[in-house]
Amino acid sequence: MSEKRPLRVLVIDDSAYSRRTIAQLLARSALIEVVDYARDGEEALRKALGLELDLITLDLEMPRMDGFTFLRILMAQKPTPVLVVSGLTDQQDVWKALELGAVDFVTKPTRRAAPELATIEHELVRKVLAARELRIDRVQGRLRLAPAIAQSTGKTAPRIVAIGSSTGGPAALLRLFGAMHGAPRCAFLVAQHMPPGFTRSFADRLARTTPFAAREAETGDVPAPGEILIAPGGRHLELEARGASVVASLAPAAAGDRYAPSVDRLFASAAKHYGPDLLAIVLTGMGDDGALGALAVKRGGGNVIAESEETAVIYGMPRQAVRIGAVDAVLALHEIPNAIQNGFAGENAKREG
Repeated sequence: MSEKRPLRVLVIDDSAYSRRTIAQLLARSALIEVVDYARDGEEALRKALGLELDLITLDLEMPRMDGFTFLRILMAQKPTPVLVVSGLTDQQDVWKALELGAVDFVTKPTRRAAPELATIEHELVRKVLAARELRIDRVQGRLRLAPAIAQSTGKTAPRIVAIGSSTGGPAALLRLFGAMHGAPRCAFLVAQHMPPGFTRSFADRLARTTPFAAREAETGDVPAPGEILIAPGGRHLELEARGASVVASLAPAAAGDRYAPSVDRLFASAAKHYGPDLLAIVLTGMGDDGALGALAVKRGGGNVIAESEETAVIYGMPRQAVRIGAVDAVLALHEIPNAIQNGFAGENAKREG
């Protein structure tokens, strides 16, 4: 899309107050144009199919057609970036929406229409503007893609795998872990840009839908083979030596932190304690979080994989890691499970020269 024209947005919400407030928040940016509104799923689908849009904001609870039915039909007939704007209590609905093709979400501070809705302005505008970097064909391709089951070649898997992601990350992580027939003998640490209150339910969903034990990390947790520790939203997941063990350590976000959890901090800390036993993976996301951390992994003797532009919903984070020379291989999402299982020795690895 042209960098000069505003992004064309359709706002969908059954609350008149929420529709008006979301539209007003978006209209404060000269880079965004709210072209229409919809009050229910049927009206939303009719307008979404008839208008030329860059992004849709979607409330999942709607009369006449719910958000899930809307997403299924939209992604089949006219794939369009969708940003879910949902209440904190609708967490399992959010994960389902992301699996159906929504690209990200913003949390409403309350379930009811209230003045507090204005507090999401910065996050809402930032995530809408991310649509300029987003490729909807990659979202569509992931929905059609059958998961690749990792096959072991007898090589040794890494001792620890650290993964960083942002926009598009939850769906990518669900696919990556779900693609493995069994949990390999390595521990996983994940820093996914996510607000406080959502990481616990995301870990629960991973535990229910993949072969792995997954939980939100707590200080003192020991990374164990076959388990996933998820960095809590709004805090940093790092590692520290405690006696003969290496354990998780959570740090609060500081006022100037751009990202919390920080992929850079997770990677750099893991590199310090695991060195050549570490594999770091940079998945989809906007910005550059993870690039400097990936460089620390390389300097510590570990390996780094970046998700390829072929499958990354937003190639920003992987691109920056590649740009600074911190990446050993660039792989499509469906190739990464084999690289983990095979100790990063798969024949399909695309080396960066």
